[in-house]
Amino acid sequence: MQEPIILRQSLWVAVLAAAQFLAPPLTVIGALWVAVRVFGGEFSSDYVALAAIAATLSLVTLRLPVDAAVRSVAAPSSTALGVLGGWALLVGLLLLAGYLTKTSSFYSRRAMALWLVLTPTLLVVVTALLRLWFSRYVSMQGIRRAVVAGFNDVSELLAQRLAQDRQRGIEVVGFFDDRSAERLNMGRNGPLLGGLPDLAPYAKAHSIQVIFVALPIRHLQRVLDLLDDLKDTTTSIYYVPDIFLSDLIQARSGNLAGVPVIAMCETPFFGYRGVVKRLTDVGLSLVLLAAVSPVLLAVAALVKLSSPGPAIFRQRRYGLDGQEIVVYKFRTMKVVEDGDRIVQATVGDQRVTPIGAILRKYSIDELPQLVNVIQGRMSLVGPRPHAVAHNEQYRKLIKGYMVRHKVLPGITGLAQVNGCRGETANIEEMQRRVEYDLDYLRSWSPSLDLRILLKTAMMILSDRNAY
Repeated sequence: MQEPIILRQSLWVAVLAAAQFLAPPLTVIGALWVAVRVFGGEFSSDYVALAAIAATLSLVTLRLPVDAAVRSVAAPSSTALGVLGGWALLVGLLLLAGYLTKTSSFYSRRAMALWLVLTPTLLVVVTALLRLWFSRYVSMQGIRRAVVAGFNDVSELLAQRLAQDRQRGIEVVGFFDDRSAERLNMGRNGPLLGGLPDLAPYAKAHSIQVIFVALPIRHLQRVLDLLDDLKDTTTSIYYVPDIFLSDLIQARSGNLAGVPVIAMCETPFFGYRGVVKRLTDVGLSLVLLAAVSPVLLAVAALVKLSSPGPAIFRQRRYGLDGQEIVVYKFRTMKVVEDGDRIVQATVGDQRVTPIGAILRKYSIDELPQLVNVIQGRMSLVGPRPHAVAHNEQYRKLIKGYMVRHKVLPGITGLAQVNGCRGETANIEEMQRRVEYDLDYLRSWSPSLDLRILLKTAMMILSDRNAY
């Protein structure tokens, strides 16, 4: 499961994941080549075959204890033990294969002895370097602030372990409980920041990013009420210990610092999923930008010449975790609106320029957002970002509206390919969009993104809601 460390959707995370995956086979092959060459041997086809078999086995037996997107690198002692155990298993399998096939005599014993020692040594060094890299990356990302709902032995243990292991990137700033600090016997393990009704306002006011709910199972309704209060935030929510609730976003179980937890509201892009999502976004965006760059230049010139104003319109919108971002579009109107009140475009809107009408009809005005994707502000597929003014309006009217910001906003999304595009004339239409956005968070997969992209391409020419 995902431990709530802010390492989602980063190219550096993708690089670290690739290093994690490739380090064992590359080390096995490199160490074998060095061992053979040290004793003046030739890296013959027999050694090539041995390298290929050992490298393949290493992907299973020597997986480094690093999950590039979600948890800290293991301590050096556990890393060494894990490497030695995995290497012993791999060598045992090779010896068994050599005995059964009668091929062990093909190889230099001196070279094999050096290889047996050199490989695990190099792997421990490589893992230590990855640990250092990971630690520095976490420190650059900053610490995620967390609070705990409910003070008991388990939540106290979790807070203590997180305080001892700063590499996990989480700081527990305090607890919320309806009992007094004296009754709880908190001592120095606090502070007690308030009662449970105070938690949601505190989380909003102090930019709390993670909440651990440690209320007893008999208080299930209070847990549900607390979840309801937090739907106007983008906070990651975990339950401690085990319980199953309804209407959750990416619910999954696991442990954090040795304490069992269940994610109740989290991003779907944890672990390898976040790496796949980010690499797909960047790769496809670069290809698309290269393909349409002449079109972008021509459109920019037409917009600039057709009416006064900039070719590129920059508007403030909400991005990942509700953070404000700047989104790029080709200007399609005679006015540039980015204030506290923004009027949505309607059919026959007089503010839309003749060139702008064409751009909006075929969604060409959205193409500059490919740059936003490469910047990491947006994704190709995700909930569409709304203007800040609209966000502030609808978050007060639609429960769960801000949960859609658990992921990067998208150029297109599940709502858009299901007809939710264009003006939202009433609250019901926006409610329908939000329901699709939350369905996307619950059911995300790479194949879903692909289907949305293909459906977007097919519907651009026939969508009547674009104006």
